[in-house]
This record gives sequence, structure tokens and C-alpha cells, in this order.
Amino acid sequence: MNDIYQSVTDQIVAALEAGTPPWVRPWRGTSQDARPANATTGRPYRGVNTLLLNLRAMTCGYDSNRWLTFAQAQSIGARVRHGEHGSQIVFFKMREVDDPVTSSDGAAVERRVVPLLRACTVLNVDQVEGLPVGMATPEVEPGTWEPLDVADRVLEASGARIRYGGSRAFYMPDADLIQMPPTPAFDHASDFYATALHELAHWTGHASRCNRPLGRRQGIEAYAYEELVAEMGSAFLTDYCGIESRLQHASYIASWLTALRGDKRLIFTAASQAQKAADYLLPKPAEEAAVMPLAEAA
Repeated sequence: MNDIYQSVTDQIVAALEAGTPPWVRPWRGTSQDARPANATTGRPYRGVNTLLLNLRAMTCGYDSNRWLTFAQAQSIGARVRHGEHGSQIVFFKMREVDDPVTSSDGAAVERRVVPLLRACTVLNVDQVEGLPVGMATPEVEPGTWEPLDVADRVLEASGARIRYGGSRAFYMPDADLIQMPPTPAFDHASDFYATALHELAHWTGHASRCNRPLGRRQGIEAYAYEELVAEMGSAFLTDYCGIESRLQHASYIASWLTALRGDKRLIFTAASQAQKAADYLLPKPAEEAAVMPLAEAA
């Protein structure tokens, strides 16, 4: 039986070994929300699926980050190009299982619901012919989505305390304060916002927000795990804004690789925490977005 956890982890490990973290991608001048999204529903994919689809889009050189299932393509009269192969994404399906327990009268009763990981296949719109006009690349009215302005609004709306000065960027949990170098210290405005959003991802870990306490996890040092969450969380934010993401802490790659090789579920947990961080900061529509309706994924 195919081990989905291991398959996904192997893809992430291979990307890190190749020097292409799946949460880092230059978006080629995109001027709107650049997250991978379902072409028919418009809903963004989430968590580890964001990593898988970003990696696939980057590896294959797709111009769009819009995806759909075979069934969705057929339902709109589109055709999959000859020789094209789909990409795997994952979802959890709830299932009732027997949980034998002995009750007071001696009867073995009780059933519980457990999440089971499943995989399904999606296609990039570049692999499909006959799509309705505007589905592959939704039209956006010029001037309605300026990536740097969007990033600035995310920072402003967070209410985070940010102090400027010095030459380093970091979050101080005890003071609940983000320290940033002054803006002239950055070569480009996008560099400033990518760094600020990374620190903002750390900021969400506070007990009054996402409550992500810093503590040692099996197989990975506490700071390395938190940096993995913040790297992905900030990439989810830059994807939303449409600015280029940055690898902020390459020095942790070796420890990430060691931990991922020893724990096939680690990337799922970290990606889930990163998605919670992004959800805390983004407007409500992003919080309500789903990976994919289970009926589509089945």
C-alpha cells in the first residue's frame, strides 16, 4: 500500500536537497493572489498542498497556479492534453472505526471517528484545453491589487508592535515586539516585506494568538522547528500578497532534512501550524477557504 505520508515527505526532502525549498518561488511579476487555487471554485489550496503544488508548478514551469480535477475538467467540457500526467494532493477523510472498550455492563461498545489521509490527482490548467475564458488566469482590474500595498495592509492590520533600527530582524517573545532594520537597509521593497512577514509569522505564535509555544520536539530542536513553521507561514503570506518569497534561514536546512527523514509526519504538522499562522493574519475569506470538497477529492 502506498504510504502517502512518506511519499509527500520524500518530495519535500528531495526539493530541499536540490536547493529548491517548495515554499520559495519567484512569482514572475504576478500582480494578484498567487497561491495555488482550484480553477473552478477559486478556493486556495492549503497547508502541505500549497507546498506540493508550488513545487510542481515550479518544476514543470507552469505559467499558472490554478488546478482542477479530471472530473472538473470533464464537467466544463475541457480536455486533458495527450500525454499529460496529474499531480498528487492530499486530504483527510473522516471514518468511523471500531474502538473496543469494556463498559460497566461488560459490553464492548463505542465507535470513534478518525481522520485518514487520502490522495487525489489534480491537473494544472496549462495541461488542459478548452477551458472557459478567464478560468486559467482570472481577470483582475488594473490597479485593484498592488502586492506591496497588500503586504503593507497585512502588517498594519495585524496590530503588531514593530521597532526599527539596527541591522537584524527578529521577534522578541518576552517583549512581544518585532525588531526590523530601517527600510533603507533593504535593496528592494519586496525584500523588506518578505522579511517583515517572516517575523510576523513568528509573532503569531504568542499565547494570545495561535498559542504555538516554543518547546523541544522529538527529532528536531525547538528553534529549528519554529523556523520551519515561520518559513512556510511567511511564504503563504507572500503568496497571498503576490510578492517574491525568500528563504530567510538557510542555516537550518540540514537540521530540517535530518528531522524530516526521521519523521514522515513532521512536514504535515509544521505546514498545518504555518497555515494557522497565515489564517490568523489574512482576511476572513482566506480563513474560510478549503483545500477541496471531499466529494471532489474522492
